[in-house]
Amino acid sequence: MQKLIIQITSGKGPAECCRAVARTQQLMLAQAQQQKINLEILDRVEAEGTDTFKSVTVTAEGKNLDSFVEEWQGTVQWISPSPFRKQHKRKNWFIGVSVLPLNELPEWKEAEVKYETCRASGPGGQNVNKVETAVRGTHLPSGIQVLAMDSRSQLENKKLCLQRLQAKVMAWQTEKLIVQQQQQWLNHHQLERGNAVKTIRQPL
Repeated sequence: MQKLIIQITSGKGPAECCRAVARTQQLMLAQAQQQKINLEILDRVEAEGTDTFKSVTVTAEGKNLDSFVEEWQGTVQWISPSPFRKQHKRKNWFIGVSVLPLNELPEWKEAEVKYETCRASGPGGQNVNKVETAVRGTHLPSGIQVLAMDSRSQLENKKLCLQRLQAKVMAWQTEKLIVQQQQQWLNHHQLERGNAVKTIRQPL
């Protein structure tokens, strides 16, 4: 059973590219379900518009990953009128899909996480309870923080905090590796000149 990390990125593209990231995520999730591939979202970096993302990072696990990855990895070209600028003449939008083996990421170490407890707060800053049940976790090497206060149980919040923090850290580590290995995807103009592995003609 293979397990990979996939990141969809708009590079430095405009809102239309960020919308293409969101739409590509939807198409990949639907295709993965049909092919019995398990895709789980690790992290999504929201853009300014509704239903737009600068990047989406997912884990993929299954037996048919080679053909799935071959279809998507690289530059994806969307051909669609702009949903944000009706008079805009441009119809070609480019995003990048990068794939990394999970074993390329640094080993996750809970010892590098610092926990703090605090009172969970409700609307208007009101304290939900007088007991410090909320848990904030900080990944010391990166400085990434997550606050969990879903449960009235401090132990449950700690578990949730750890799960969410690990997901964010994995997405952060993935981004660092992609920057090192695929510098062209950070530059939207280079990405646009790249040969698209997949062309999609659909409304954004």
